[in-house]
Amino acid sequence: MFSTETFDLKSLDGVFNRMLETIMSSKDDIFIISEQSRRSFEDMQKELEIVRKHISVVIDEGDALEKNTQLAKQRLVLVSKAFNNYTEEQVRDAYETANDFQVKLSVSKTQEKQLRDKRDDLERRLKSLLDTIERADHIVNQVNVVLKYLTSDLKHVGLALEQAKLKQDFGIRIITAQEEERKRLSREIHDGPAQMMANVLMRTDLIERTYREKGIEQAIAEIADLKKTVRNALSEVRRIIYDLRPMALDDLGIVPTLKKYVSTVTEYNPGVSIHFQSRSTEQRIPSNYEVSIFRLVQECVTNAMKHGKSKDIWVKLEWLKNSVNIVIKDDGVGFDTQVVKDNSFGIIGMRERIELLHGNMSIQSELNRGTTVLFKIPLET
Repeated sequence: MFSTETFDLKSLDGVFNRMLETIMSSKDDIFIISEQSRRSFEDMQKELEIVRKHISVVIDEGDALEKNTQLAKQRLVLVSKAFNNYTEEQVRDAYETANDFQVKLSVSKTQEKQLRDKRDDLERRLKSLLDTIERADHIVNQVNVVLKYLTSDLKHVGLALEQAKLKQDFGIRIITAQEEERKRLSREIHDGPAQMMANVLMRTDLIERTYREKGIEQAIAEIADLKKTVRNALSEVRRIIYDLRPMALDDLGIVPTLKKYVSTVTEYNPGVSIHFQSRSTEQRIPSNYEVSIFRLVQECVTNAMKHGKSKDIWVKLEWLKNSVNIVIKDDGVGFDTQVVKDNSFGIIGMRERIELLHGNMSIQSELNRGTTVLFKIPLET
């Protein structure tokens, strides 16, 4: 216990000031770590872009080598069949050419695998760095809140607490949504691919019995029908994987991936038409931008179909010099923007993403007159 007589205001001010100095020093250290991570992140992004270009070149070269290898093998087979019609030098030349192309193709495949492994490693490291940057920024933001609270004589603490509560509620809802998504995926896999695989297993027993009792022709017919079931199961698995994260996003970019997404959504939702347009010359942008843009479009399209009951949806990307505009418009039932507040779960999620990209979002909607969502995202130059 300490005496209240010795604990005067001057001492309290001293403790308070030292606490502020410590917090400020810690904030500066975190900021330095964040900036160093950002520089490493940018350097690694450039390296990743170079590796991706190399992969594209190697794939093109590999395709050309594969064609040449096939032609050389065909030439060798032709020479071998009519051995007596060719000189020893021609036979040797055909063999050496085929062998040379085969070796080059093998080297090309090895190089492609090495580049893909390097790309995957860079992407993992980029994700780790991005997590570090986001955590550092989050901590700095928290420190700023504390400093503001301490240096303003506890003014505006109500607003700060309200924002913190909103963030907390949003975090809880994200966890709940993740669990719901896991349940949905579990149901989809159980009711779709898992059931189909169980059916395949039973059908194989049926084919064996059909072969023994009815002969090979009936068995072949059963096998042909079984192939359809396996093909459907494979299609369902690919759809589930695509919903989790489109692999084309990393290799092809945002525009081809969105085109594929639009096509897939239209295929699985009869009666819905999605009109996609990309104006001006699209460009490859950092992976976190492409993922965020894809998720924003996905969220808007899902909302338009699920809540807006839309039949026609328009998705437009407009590429400018230093930014990209994204417009998602639908002909659905719309909503009253005065009733649906900005703190609804879906809107909070989109605003969180757009804020991370330092962009802007606006929503226009009226009852029975559809909804238009506009995103403006500045691009790194």
